[in-house]
Amino acid sequence: MAESVVCFVIEKLVSLLISTEAKLSRDVRKEVGCIRDELESIRSFLMDADAKAAVEGEMDDSIKTWVRQVREAAYYIEDAIDEYLLCITRHHQDRGFLHKITRLVKKMKPRDEIASKIEAMKTLVSEIKARHERYGSNSSEQGQSSREMTVPWHDPRVASLFIQEAEVVGIESARDELINWLVKGASKHECREVISVLGMGGLGKTTLAKKVYDNQKVIAHFDCHAWITVSQSYNVEDLLRMMIRQFCKSTKEYIPEGIDTMDQESLIIKSREYLQQKRYVVVFDDVWKVDFWGAMEHALPDDKAGRIMITTRIKDVADFCKKSCFVHVHHLQPLPPNKAWELFCRKTFQFELEGNCPQELEELSHEIVRKCEGLPLAIVSIGGLLSTKDKSLSQWKKLYGSLSSELESNPHLTSLTRILSFSYHHLPYYLKSCVLYFGIFPEDCSISCTRLLRLWIAEGFVKSKKGKTLEEVGEEYLTELIHRSLVQVSRVYIDGKARSCRVHDLVREVLLRKGMESSFCHMLSEHESNFTPVTRRLSIDSSPSDALRSIEQSHIRSVLAFNQEEWPKSFLNTLSGNFKLLKVLDFADAPIYQLPKYVGDLYLLKYLSLRNTKVKLLPDSIGNLQNLETLNLKQCLVYEIPAKINKLLKLRHLLACYCDKSTDFSMTYYERGVKIHDGIGCLQALQKLCHVEANHGGINLIKALGNLRQLRRLGLKNLKSEDGRALCASIEKMNHLQSLEVSTISEDEVLDLKFLLNPPKFVRFLYLKGPLENFPSWVPKLQQLIKLRIFWSRLRDSPLKPLQNLPHLQELGFSYKAYDGVQLHFEGGFEKLRVLKLKHLKGLSSLIIDNGVMPDLQELHIGPSPQLKEVPSGIHHLRNLRTLRFVDMPKEFPRHMHPNNGQHYWVVEHIQDVLFSYKFGPRCGVFETHTLRDSSL
Repeated sequence: MAESVVCFVIEKLVSLLISTEAKLSRDVRKEVGCIRDELESIRSFLMDADAKAAVEGEMDDSIKTWVRQVREAAYYIEDAIDEYLLCITRHHQDRGFLHKITRLVKKMKPRDEIASKIEAMKTLVSEIKARHERYGSNSSEQGQSSREMTVPWHDPRVASLFIQEAEVVGIESARDELINWLVKGASKHECREVISVLGMGGLGKTTLAKKVYDNQKVIAHFDCHAWITVSQSYNVEDLLRMMIRQFCKSTKEYIPEGIDTMDQESLIIKSREYLQQKRYVVVFDDVWKVDFWGAMEHALPDDKAGRIMITTRIKDVADFCKKSCFVHVHHLQPLPPNKAWELFCRKTFQFELEGNCPQELEELSHEIVRKCEGLPLAIVSIGGLLSTKDKSLSQWKKLYGSLSSELESNPHLTSLTRILSFSYHHLPYYLKSCVLYFGIFPEDCSISCTRLLRLWIAEGFVKSKKGKTLEEVGEEYLTELIHRSLVQVSRVYIDGKARSCRVHDLVREVLLRKGMESSFCHMLSEHESNFTPVTRRLSIDSSPSDALRSIEQSHIRSVLAFNQEEWPKSFLNTLSGNFKLLKVLDFADAPIYQLPKYVGDLYLLKYLSLRNTKVKLLPDSIGNLQNLETLNLKQCLVYEIPAKINKLLKLRHLLACYCDKSTDFSMTYYERGVKIHDGIGCLQALQKLCHVEANHGGINLIKALGNLRQLRRLGLKNLKSEDGRALCASIEKMNHLQSLEVSTISEDEVLDLKFLLNPPKFVRFLYLKGPLENFPSWVPKLQQLIKLRIFWSRLRDSPLKPLQNLPHLQELGFSYKAYDGVQLHFEGGFEKLRVLKLKHLKGLSSLIIDNGVMPDLQELHIGPSPQLKEVPSGIHHLRNLRTLRFVDMPKEFPRHMHPNNGQHYWVVEHIQDVLFSYKFGPRCGVFETHTLRDSSL
């Protein structure tokens, strides 16, 4: 982690050197350059220290002390830079006669202060470097490079190779499947095949692979076999020698002479000669690097049915072999709840109580198993620890309550902690801060991916790449963490992109502990009310008001709040004084009713979220936040955006809408946007702007939108028909637009989009709300379109033919008077469609689905459609349909489909879930739902 901090500070120093605003003198610039160079040298030492910790799982105490000093020095430098930039920004904000008089005096003060601090920085960094060299901790003594290191004898992964059959639970199906692939092949070709077993640390990849490797069917089928543990650090020649030795040992042949002195090329030749005309199987366990296969593939001939099995945590490693052979990736899953419970009881009560859990411990035991989330190593480790304890509820509760600290210190859990930590230690420096951010969020928290990316960007974790936005680079970071099996996807969008994500609860415990040790973050709660002065991020989770009131001057950059019942006004009112270097304020769901008017003094603030708060007004001082990138006002009560928002030239995301979920879904009352003033066109960094009420700005507002050329998402409400021409002209200028949502001011106001002749070609999501004179001719041109939803459009002619050949369309919806015709006939196409929603089409009396249409459809929603009297027989053709939902349809519908005597049961018998939902109360989205086989129907 220290390396990440140092890299971050180096980048800040570089930014300071090239900044035109900083106005540093030549001598000061020279000193800054010297500090940067010294930090670069220190960084190389830190890389070695981190590499050693990654392999051995821990650092020498003296190295820990030195690393802590480096980290604190880096934080000091970061503070000095930010305080200087804060002074510069404040001076730029000053206005008026007094400023003009005192300008020359004032502008010298921050420059003098930064010069003094830079001199202190240089002395501090030099002393740290000298101290490192004085005590002999140079890079060669501290440890070899990570490439040359070897795994120590106490590697916790070794235990996986010696688990008895009786201790293995829940892998039978996967074991049999892998054995079948090894023996019979996963493809139809007589060629070398690779089976990659992929999953997070502790999931049992090595255990599974070893049980497959040791199976008698596998041993009997192959002429020779080898098991190679690769791990994070390896030497290619050593792996080749080990493989050849094991092949020879399995066939009881002599090991070739001179193997110990052969170079890589000779070893490859020797391996190929030995394996000629032999059926072989080799397991490469715990592979971390994609270039591994490039080194090994030539040693394994492709002229016989050879089998290679790889275990890895990293998807790119699992896929990399595809360049030269058939690969089947087996995604190892967590244990299901029943198997997890069986393993827990077997490990915890194996020598007493006949393997059964006492009744008084059952509830707590199930909670412990739930926390393990099906991770076998966690279940076995915690179960093993509990097996040594008295079977008393009070002792178990005490241990469960202190599990976080036990993970760090209890020898029974050391292996678990190290295994979970390996993935973190193996990360490149730019991902370490990103993954530590998951520790800031509460346990069991599923995090919106877009929220997470914006937070990373505000923190400065995401580095720019030529030709890509920071958001796109952030997506790459998140994808890499997912592919490394550190982050789990909780929900996905219709196109498969991650919508929300999380980490395993025990991984979160490890990350939180690392974050707190390095002053990266602190979780302020009832149990953790104190934090160090250099703490960078404060996560406030159900903490008492007294703790919040006690927070004074600090170097905190970010405040995030969770699960709050009340906020002391004193905390909010002292933000600008106590947290002057803040970059992130995330008050989502917090019980706050107003922002202090001095929030504008947080000049460095980049991210402000008031989502789902009771805030009604934004102070005019918000115009001072000229570094602000994200302003999230979703579901808060702010209706009018101050005119001074137009000064925020770095603003990338302005998100605002309010849904009144106590009412039914409607065009005019259910959802509203915000009112903005003239001048929005100057915010040319905006990527997302939604939702804005167009009736307050009129044509001038619509025209100004044409200046926002970087927009990716646009949402407009309350449009009038006379806005159509100007709106289309503005949209045509938005070359990067990916999501467009437009709605008219009422159900009678025409949504005029006929002037849009050249729509942005990257539009993927389109929502049209309002009457259409004709279906827009430009929609079929949207070759990247994934989702199309149409509401209140009152189309008289079927729009299906123009849409059926869109190559990527996956979700289609016609809702709330979107179609006034009596028949919808799906005649062809819709090859990728997965979700179809036909809702509130009062005139629809016939739905025809031809055979072969919508072959991938998985969800179909119908109703209310009172004129639709019979179950559409064409549903029988939708063989991949998994969910069929009828909403507020006549009671005879379920009877006609009843499994016992329903005349239309044959139409739906292949569908997993057939549901009948009926509106319940006035609230939007509240239904009473029954299944087809429910006895109450």
